[in-house]
Amino acid sequence: MPRRARIQLDNTPVHLIQRGNNRGACFFAPDDYHFYLNHLADACCEESVQLHAYVLMTNHVHLLMTPQRGDGPSRVMKRLGQRYVQYINRTYHRSGTLWEGRFRACLVGEEAYLLGCYRYIELNPVRAAMVAHPADYPWSSYRENAQGEPNVLLAPHPLFRALGTDDSQRQAAYRELFREQLDAGLVDEIRASTKGGYVLGGERFQREVATVLGRRTWRARAGRPATLQDAGG
Repeated sequence: MPRRARIQLDNTPVHLIQRGNNRGACFFAPDDYHFYLNHLADACCEESVQLHAYVLMTNHVHLLMTPQRGDGPSRVMKRLGQRYVQYINRTYHRSGTLWEGRFRACLVGEEAYLLGCYRYIELNPVRAAMVAHPADYPWSSYRENAQGEPNVLLAPHPLFRALGTDDSQRQAAYRELFREQLDAGLVDEIRASTKGGYVLGGERFQREVATVLGRRTWRARAGRPATLQDAGG
């Protein structure tokens, strides 16, 4: 059965996750994280993709990015994957695949969903009980987004910039978002949309994307064929 085509759209945020093969480790030492981030920055620059948030876990990565072209994330991950796998195989005298097939991804719309993805990504180490607070984890974008630590990787999304009139206000407002627990329903939506390759957003955003692409962008409801009129819910 052929793979379902990715949902791609120019200048639209994308949340993606890539896991290690068989959920095995893909980072083994600090130098590995540094290599990945350095080449992620290069790939994003080469493909005109803005990176907003990230976390590198031991056996998977989460990225939130906006591509100038819809296929930008795929091109970034191809470039990065080739460079990183070659580096890992050379460094650790191994061979074969490192990643679990192709990455999973979804388009992201509206402020609540976009900022929810920011938080979902940067809270990953807390949910995994690796740290008590996202600032304690060195391999994520939290320290830049919330505390102003310099990071040339990141380009704040316009909705992030709208949190305040200057960096200090934006960072303070962003930190406030972490005082409340991320809604479990939103966590489930993010996971389901990313795993299934659907659109993460409200009914209006889903309809807009479906109209532009001319195809269904949400999970079909059980019991009957899906149409463009079934969006949302």
